[in-house]
Formats: sequence, structure tokens, C-alpha cells
Amino acid sequence: MKKNKHFTVTVRVWRQDGPREPGKMVSYRVKDVSPDMSFLEMLDVLNDELMKKGEHAIAFESDCREGICGSCGLVVNGNVHGPDEHSTVCQLHMRRFRDGDVITVEPWRVKTFPVLKDLVVDRSALDRVMTAGGFVSVNTGAAPDANATPVEKDRAEEAMDAAACIGCGACVAACPNGSAMLFTGAKISQLALLPQGAPERRLRALNMVAAMDKEGFGNCTNEYECEAVCPKDVKVANIARMNREFLLANLLSKR
Repeated sequence: MKKNKHFTVTVRVWRQDGPREPGKMVSYRVKDVSPDMSFLEMLDVLNDELMKKGEHAIAFESDCREGICGSCGLVVNGNVHGPDEHSTVCQLHMRRFRDGDVITVEPWRVKTFPVLKDLVVDRSALDRVMTAGGFVSVNTGAAPDANATPVEKDRAEEAMDAAACIGCGACVAACPNGSAMLFTGAKISQLALLPQGAPERRLRALNMVAAMDKEGFGNCTNEYECEAVCPKDVKVANIARMNREFLLANLLSKR
């Protein structure tokens, strides 16, 4: 059986010691790269070499490595989450690159996601938007009650599609305006579509949109970059639904 040929790449990585420290791009050669390696495994190999030399390892977020949590969010060669469509960086493999390639790796470039160290950014702004209303606080009964509540198949599927959002922030990083409307729209939609979320749907829309604006996220101008890079293929239709929910909530609150 023919073995996969190993190769060498040059990795240009953003290095920054802290939030208030200046940063710069630094180049490293990574040898003996297997095409079967994941992108994060390649960074692990590079970090092993750096630590053997007494240098600081490159800081990057990594958790599930299965495309579930989205914490691995990086910009690879200008592509949010890398060149593969609707996937995360941890699902990217080195077979997408060739011997001698120069790979540029950067953190999310958004003012609402400040760099903490190297490739790690602070995405807690999304958590604060969720805290403002992305939950159900009224008594909706236990699990058997939820299963007994009739929900139209189409609405249930729409709710599940919106709930697929993993909150990685790729939509914000890809948007030229730094908008979080796809994220917020998905979180509002997943509850607004279900009967359990109906009692608080108006207040939820008002509070989450207010929190989003307070964090300094930009507005949507229908660039569709958010949908294009979303690892879970969350649709911009959720932004339209959020706008309708917000508009109706505003009108009813003034009565």
C-alpha cells in the first residue's frame, strides 16, 4: 500500500503576548507534515518544537476537535474556519495543502472579540447576549410534558436548524460590519418557534437585541458572509425572523 508523502509548510502565525501588547506575524517552518494530520495536530507539532527550543507555545483554543463546540475558530489564509465549507478548523486536514505552501493563521479580527493571547480571543460578548434572554424561565413542565406538546413538523425542524448554532462567532468574524445578527437571530428563532418559548418571545427579542447593540456589534447589510462560513449552515432567514419579532415586540410594548 502506498504511503502518503510527508511535506513541509511555512506557517505565518499572529503572536501577541496579551490584550494590551503589540502583536506581529511570525513565520515558522513545520517539517514532516502528514496529509492525514488535522490542522490543529499540525499546530500541536509546531508547539512541541517551539517548547523543545525553550520558546513559548502558540496559544489557540481547542476543545472537542469534532466540529461541535466551535472554540477552535481561526482565520486560515483569509478564510474564517479555513477553506472547507460549513466546517470548523478542527475538521480541516493538511491534505488541503501542498509541500512548500505558506499558511497564514490569524485570530478573529473583530473589535467585540479582543485578542487575549496569540490566536485566542474573548468571545464572552456572545455569552452576554445569551444571558439577556436566550432561555426559558417560565414553568413548561418536565420532559414528558414537552414530548406531549404538539408542534408542527415544519416548525420543529426550523427550530432545530436554528438551535444547531454553536456560538463560535464565525458569522461575526466574516461579516464586514462585525454583526452578530445571525447568532442572535438563531438563538431567538429556536425558542420563538416552539410553544415553550412563546410566553417570553417578545421580551426575549427586545432584551437580546438590546444586549447585542450594547456590546457594539455592527448591523446587518445582507452580505450573506455569515451564512457562507457558518459551520452548521444556519440560514439568514433567522435574521429576518428576529427583525419581525423585534418589530412586533416594540409595537406591542408601546400600547
